[in-house]
Amino acid sequence: MVNYKLVYTKQAGKDAKKLSNSGLKSKALELLEIISLNPYQNPPPYEKLIGDLNSAISRRINIQHRLVYEVLEDIKTIKVIRMWSHYGDRSEFCVN
Repeated sequence: MVNYKLVYTKQAGKDAKKLSNSGLKSKALELLEIISLNPYQNPPPYEKLIGDLNSAISRRINIQHRLVYEVLEDIKTIKVIRMWSHYGDRSEFCVN
């Protein structure tokens, strides 16, 4: 089996720093290793996204944060788009 090359968007690079600071680096690295070997491996489960990111796949890093990536089969490359929350800061919605 051919390994996929991993490339990162600028945003994913910023997200990697946040993951490292939050103690989630090892879980993210585990997922990156899995997808570099087989981006469609299940488990761990994944979801194909819809809308603007309809060509992307999402996997949970934890309950809040997700690894979002696109598979470029023709060049055996994984483009890592995000590795942090796509929900934003929910604290702004709290009512006191």
